[in-house]
Amino acid sequence: MIYLCLLLSGAALLVNGLALLGRISPRDSAVFSILIGSTQLALGVTYAGLTTSLSPQLFLGASGMFLFGLTYVYCGLDILLHLGTKGVGWFSGWVGGFGIFLAMSSLPGDPLLGVLWLSWAFLWILFFIRTALGRQGLTPFNGWSLVLTSQVTTTVPAFMGLIGYWPIEWEVAAGTAAVVSVLLVAAAYLGRVKGGGRPLPSAPSSRLPTPYNA
Repeated sequence: MIYLCLLLSGAALLVNGLALLGRISPRDSAVFSILIGSTQLALGVTYAGLTTSLSPQLFLGASGMFLFGLTYVYCGLDILLHLGTKGVGWFSGWVGGFGIFLAMSSLPGDPLLGVLWLSWAFLWILFFIRTALGRQGLTPFNGWSLVLTSQVTTTVPAFMGLIGYWPIEWEVAAGTAAVVSVLLVAAAYLGRVKGGGRPLPSAPSSRLPTPYNA
């Protein structure tokens, strides 16, 4: 179930990134985020209920399901109900901070997961800075970051997990960190050169979601 939630996050992050770049309307991304988030929350409850005893590792997996799911639902409702993004921004900042804790907890035994959590924490904190602190100029960078890193940090790892292959070597984690870093540099360049493209008439950038945003 954890890998299925991760796969769903790949789709949600990509759609939300495209929305931030003005390629998808905010209402489309909001509905999609609510659908994905609700599914992840349901899977998380089921996962916790089917597990008789939650070991620390299983607890970390369940935490990820709920953090991603709540973020997507909150972001979707924020757009549809015109809540103003401040609340979801501060929530994302808190999740980003907790994500760093989860990364540090994961690194010793599962370095790849630790790197992934650091990547997701960065996206949450970026959304916090953009919305809660009002740095709307980061919107293009935020959008390109989601589009470029989403598949490397969610879809590809989810596919590896679903086929029963999850590398625990530090070399793989280091390579993943290097790839994500390069993609973030590319996102910064594209955000500066290309911006967010031409936004759709009904897509004000101040109301667009991120992760999580997983």
